[in-house]
Amino acid sequence: MDISFQKIISILLKGFGSQKMEEIGFLPFLLIMLLSLLSAMLVSYLYLKFYKNRATGSQIHRAFPLLGVSITAIFICIQFSLPLSLGLLGALSIVRFRTPIKEPEEIGFIMVVVATSICCAVFNILFLGIVLLVTYIGLLILQRGPRFLKGRINDGMLIITVPADDYTAKAGNIFNYLKQSLPLGKIESITENQDNTVISYSFNTIEDDMILKIKQELLSISNQISSNFFFNRIGDI
Repeated sequence: MDISFQKIISILLKGFGSQKMEEIGFLPFLLIMLLSLLSAMLVSYLYLKFYKNRATGSQIHRAFPLLGVSITAIFICIQFSLPLSLGLLGALSIVRFRTPIKEPEEIGFIMVVVATSICCAVFNILFLGIVLLVTYIGLLILQRGPRFLKGRINDGMLIITVPADDYTAKAGNIFNYLKQSLPLGKIESITENQDNTVISYSFNTIEDDMILKIKQELLSISNQISSNFFFNRIGDI
């Protein structure tokens, strides 16, 4: 009984349960886990930087650090044991995640977290650096590259309500100003009734200081115009 207890204590304090895992050592294992955590946090930062404006509230980036650490630990454990890997495969086959993916980009970011975690698990730091670098370059190209790469995703909608009489007289001035101030925008709809005309104008980019300026300029065209900005991103005005 004492011998068995001593063996358990020895395994817990000095080893990892297998000879091959003992060869890794405690300090390298700790460092690789910390590197996996940092990599997942970096992917989380990239998600916030490039896709926070498109988020619908899922905020999946909060799970990236835990995903990275857990995936790295799992792959380190199973790569030294074929029975353990087969057993884990059977166990995970019964797991079903019912939470829907709200943004298509989230799937890509989850795969990046998985890829970086596997790189850490196999101690391939070079591949880890390449994955993160190429990911950043790809996101940068999508954000600042040609317009056709961005598709028709809009940052928001400007709703302008104009009295029917003013719209007949000043519609040209309104549309010319919108094209000048929001050159990447597009008229989505024009709705007319007996009293008012409502113009829906989508825009791709707009600075915060431009919001008040546009509202003031529209009022200078006609003091009867009312304008409202609606954004597709969280946390904006």
